[in-house]
Amino acid sequence: MGINISNFLTSKSNNRKMNQFQDLDHLDGISISTVSANLYNNKRDDLVMFYFREGANFASVYTQSKIISENIKWNLNQKTKKIFSLLVNTRNANSFTGDQGYKSMENIAEIISLKLNEKQKEDEDYPQKIKTKNIIFGCTGTIGEKFPEEKIKNKISSLINNIKYTQNKYIWMKAALGIMTTDTQPKMAMEECLIGNTKVKIYGIAKGSGMIQPNMATTLGYIFTDANLSNEILKKLLKKNIEDTFNAISCDGDTSTNDMVSIFSTGKANHRKINSISEKKIKNFDLALNKVLLNLAKRVVADGEGASKFISLNIKNCKNDKEAKKIGFSIANSPLVKTAIAGEDPNWGRIIMAIGKSEVTINLNKLLIKLGDIVVVSKGKIYSNYNEKEAAHYMKNPNIEISVDVSNGNKNFTVYTMDLTHKYIEINSDYRS
Repeated sequence: MGINISNFLTSKSNNRKMNQFQDLDHLDGISISTVSANLYNNKRDDLVMFYFREGANFASVYTQSKIISENIKWNLNQKTKKIFSLLVNTRNANSFTGDQGYKSMENIAEIISLKLNEKQKEDEDYPQKIKTKNIIFGCTGTIGEKFPEEKIKNKISSLINNIKYTQNKYIWMKAALGIMTTDTQPKMAMEECLIGNTKVKIYGIAKGSGMIQPNMATTLGYIFTDANLSNEILKKLLKKNIEDTFNAISCDGDTSTNDMVSIFSTGKANHRKINSISEKKIKNFDLALNKVLLNLAKRVVADGEGASKFISLNIKNCKNDKEAKKIGFSIANSPLVKTAIAGEDPNWGRIIMAIGKSEVTINLNKLLIKLGDIVVVSKGKIYSNYNEKEAAHYMKNPNIEISVDVSNGNKNFTVYTMDLTHKYIEINSDYRS
């Protein structure tokens, strides 16, 4: 597709780029390993381990689906303040697998804890005791297939033997590639900022292409930082910043059983303690975290299954956030709107339809709709200078902006989505073959 992902890299920091991707390098306190467990038949890496040799504080948000995967159940049941390992597999969602799927998490966690404890004794002056509750999982892939426990267990030793204590851009790229399913490209982002006078790093990788409307998409997002932040601070920061990032995207309006976004703090940056997210010295980190999450979320949309257009829906001047979101997602999830955009047809009547079905009361006399800078509807009527040919020409752009101003308050919200093409049908009809 023709979308230039580098457009999403809006950081003012002097970040290096690796082609279209930001160049993630070493981050203290995290180690990475990837391997193929032959979950696919093409020998690609499909297991990724993140190892925190001194443990990491963490926080996660999970899918709001009423049917959740067995790995999400496992993660929710682990009541611990420190995580030592995150293991992510692709190809199998471990969803609708019942007792077998959950028991597999248990069995794999036991092997990981055993092997990591051996590694702790070999490598550390003061070895940590790693328990199964210190291990969490990310799973993505097909729902309802038996979880491949034996294939994964057989590769745990290789994963741990291959752990790299020092990362570089290629190791991060392997990790980002290793968690992909129908994605066509890896998703990485980074920011650097100051907490007080101390520089900290925030790195992130994600996967997601279809079955995406995260409601906290199949979306996995993992954020890593060397900042020294407590679980409670991380939880508040993640919950706050997920709303206008991963919770502001929709590819197809579907919420997965496996969605999870997690943040891990290694505590290696030597800055003064943060006690509250309202403290002035955490403000830069808060803003940088939002940039990383939004960067990754936009990459998910840009790589949506079969997408040819990246669409920003700017909903303005609503009575409250709830109404702004209702209007935005009503438009984003309309097949009629999405196919019109795919066909480069400025059929604004479909936008009107989608606004109307949002269940938000609209004063037509105040309604303004724009395609880019082109005014289409003003005060509830076709704008007197509206030019259909000009609008049709605008629709040929790979990046489409639609603005809806209801003039009913002061709350704004932007939803990011994609068009709906024949390719989406092809991908999802062939998904398991």
